[in-house]
Amino acid sequence: MEITNVTEYEAIAKEKLPKMVYDYYASGAEDQWTLKENRNAFARILFRPRILIDVSKIDMTTTVLGFKISMPIMVAPTAMQKMAHPEGEYATARAASAAGTIMTLSSWATSSVEEVASTGPGIRFFQLYVYKNRKVVEQLVRRAEKAGFKAIALTVDTPRLGRRESDIKNRFTLPPNLTLKNFEGLDLGKMDEANDSGLASYVAGQIDRTLSWKDVQWLQTITSMPILVKGVLTGEDARIAIQAGAAGIIVSNHGARQLDYVPATISALEEVVKATQGRVPVFLDGGVRRGTDVFKALALGASGIFIGRPVVFSLAAEGETGVRKVLQMLRDEFELTMALSGCRSLSEITRNHIITEWETPRHLPRL
Repeated sequence: MEITNVTEYEAIAKEKLPKMVYDYYASGAEDQWTLKENRNAFARILFRPRILIDVSKIDMTTTVLGFKISMPIMVAPTAMQKMAHPEGEYATARAASAAGTIMTLSSWATSSVEEVASTGPGIRFFQLYVYKNRKVVEQLVRRAEKAGFKAIALTVDTPRLGRRESDIKNRFTLPPNLTLKNFEGLDLGKMDEANDSGLASYVAGQIDRTLSWKDVQWLQTITSMPILVKGVLTGEDARIAIQAGAAGIIVSNHGARQLDYVPATISALEEVVKATQGRVPVFLDGGVRRGTDVFKALALGASGIFIGRPVVFSLAAEGETGVRKVLQMLRDEFELTMALSGCRSLSEITRNHIITEWETPRHLPRL
């Protein structure tokens, strides 16, 4: 069967992967309300396309923290990619580089920062979890910087791991042939078997629950890399993030894997964008499966989006080729959406190109 959209990879991944692995990638927290809402909320945003505009040339290029990329579609950090495919993060890194976009490597990758850097050129960010042992954090950040990573995406929504019931049922743990490669030499690379989720036990033992805004400032003293704060859902926190020196904000609910019944990220986006008043770029992850979704996020003020699950599902299905295809399909769909909406560059995508279900016609511009 020919694959014609991003979503179709999920069923193939489900067929190919062991149940424990597929469930780990696919599931959300508790009732999984937010998991469904991350998708459903996009469907409540409609287009107001403008017509009879010359769209023979479409420019999707943009810059993120000063780095030029081919499109505002980037790769989110997803953990333990070698569970999906033997080449894991290597394949993802090559695919992102070939697409001319940014890959974010997870702290909990099954390939190290050095190994990913060895795949060749590419703009890469490093997602950071702050461990109780700050020496470990310092060492990791320095290694990422030395390996040529360009920014830190600091995950701030995980003082404790969300309750993911399929991981509890499956007694999730990292397969014995794999390690969390960045921590291998520090005796933190293995996950013990647990009587619930092995990852939840690992997080409880290693990740720092005392993490606070002062640590965002501390991070800036140990690295010159810009810091993106990942996991902001409110205007209040967006303002504090800027005061704390964040170079950018990622509106994220951790793929609906942490606190259930938070809004979809696309629903929280505009509040965060308004609070930043253009002082720092705002990005979005969560629920993006179509080029139309990318356009909607940009219309609501995002500077770009990140995709997570589509990467691991396509990686499981077809390795590097699959990830390349996902990035290409989203690019092609986004380009088509721009053309059919009458936008030739990202700067032409405005709030007036969409209507949200919660608006009444009086919100619309006067003709």
